[in-house]
Parts: sequence; structure tokens; C-alpha cells
Amino acid sequence: MYAITGITGQVGGALARTLLASGQRVRAVARDADRAAPWAARNCDVALADMTDTGALTKAFSNAAGVFVLLPPCFDPSPGFPETRAVIDAVGAALRAARPRKVVCLSTIGAQATQVNLLSQLTMIEQAFADLPMPVAFLRPAWFLENAAWDVATARDDGVIHSFLQPLDKPVPMVATEDVGRAAATLLQDEWTGARIVELEGPQRVSPNDLAAAFARVLGRAVHAEAVPRDTWAALFDAQQMRHPEPRMRMLDGFNEGWIDFASARADILKGDIDADAVLRTLVARTA
Repeated sequence: MYAITGITGQVGGALARTLLASGQRVRAVARDADRAAPWAARNCDVALADMTDTGALTKAFSNAAGVFVLLPPCFDPSPGFPETRAVIDAVGAALRAARPRKVVCLSTIGAQATQVNLLSQLTMIEQAFADLPMPVAFLRPAWFLENAAWDVATARDDGVIHSFLQPLDKPVPMVATEDVGRAAATLLQDEWTGARIVELEGPQRVSPNDLAAAFARVLGRAVHAEAVPRDTWAALFDAQQMRHPEPRMRMLDGFNEGWIDFASARADILKGDIDADAVLRTLVARTA
């Protein structure tokens, strides 16, 4: 039995589908019974647990061959990331109490960066779980190709995508969430000792210009990328009612300046199979 947190999201869902397809049993760990219902319909166990509820999480993780840990997204964290710290503390205590055979944590490209940014929340989980009393793997995926969902409307309607990733011709490691879920499924069924780091990207790196070209192929119209000037970011995020935009801006700086990157040599980074065109076709079809 594999317990999966975040199963109602894209990565967790892909992981669960992969495990079920290989005949494995899955326990869906979710806060809400209604959202977990589709997984119950697929004969998954369901464990209801808030990610800060140590007792409920301990029960959810007990008697599991492996646990997949995915932090709830927090895109506008308070200074010092107290929201994330509460989750890490609860999940860590539950893992130590339940003692599953192994743990796979979703981390991120650039988790080794020392500069504080939005992805530092994943640095925190790596630091907190590195000494767990069972094998633990930190899966560090690249930028999610599905982030392009924000660009579908302007690409289709105006022929433009507005990019915070810059310069526009700089290739960026990107990956499909389906590939991330599949990689997590492989890790959960693998055997190792201690802590390990696995880095993952798609079949090729993608610049904003490449992404615009992929949109053009999928939409059948001209699409180009335009850079969002750095000096406008704070006002834009303020208009989105973000309380603390600095971590998000520093994350984008990290990609643009190169200090958010993989730690491994390029030859050692795992490669997924799904390219940008395939992801964009799915995203565009959802909004048709």
C-alpha cells in the first residue's frame, strides 16, 4: 500500500494512476472526502487528514510500503514561511511515528540554493527530512510546463505570452507533471538506503520563445513572447493582492540569473518523455 498526499493535484494524480496501472494498492490522503471520492471509486483506500494534523497523518501513513509527500502550495507565504514549517513539523512527526518503509518527497530544481526565494520551502523539507529513520528520496523536478496554463488565453486571443522568464531566448529546464508523477511512482517502487536526490527534466529545455512557438503550432496562429519588465513585477503582484511578493520575485530572479538550477551534471539528470507541444495541446483543449 502506497500512501499519497496531494493526490487531488496533477503530480499526485499522475503518481496514483501509474501505481494503479501497475497493480499497486493506493491510499489517497486528502482533506476533503468529496475530492477523494474519484479515488475511492477506483478502489483506493481513503484517509482524511489535514496536512498539519499529526495524528490523522500518522494513521494515514501507518502500514504503508511508501509515502509520497507533497507540500500544499503556498504561493504567498508569510516571512519565514511559518505556514510551511507547520506542515513540515506535522508530516515529519507523523512519518517518524508511522515508520513507513520509504518516503518520496516532491522537492524542486534549485533546492540547494542559499538565496531565500519561494522555492526555499522545499529546501526546508529536504533539510528537515534528511535524517528520517527510513530511506527518503527527494525528487527535484524542473519548472512545470503546466505553468503555461496562465498563458493560454492571451496566446489564443492576442497571439502573445507575457514571460517573467528572461531573456526570451534562454532555454529553461521544464517538465510535464505527468512525467513527475511517473518518476515518483518508479522511486516509490525502488529500493535504496539513506537519503538520495533525483533531478528530473523534460526531453528538451524550453525558452519563452520556444514556448510561444509551441503555442503557435497548437493554436494554428502566430504567437510571440514578450518579457514582463522586472521593474513592473512588484506592482503587478500587488494588483493580484499578494501580501509578500518578494519570495516569488526572487524565485524568478533565480531562474533568470542562473542560481536556481540543477545540482547534478546534465548527463545525470533524468529525462521525461512529454514535450511542450503535448502539454499545451492538453491545456488548450481544457479551455476550448
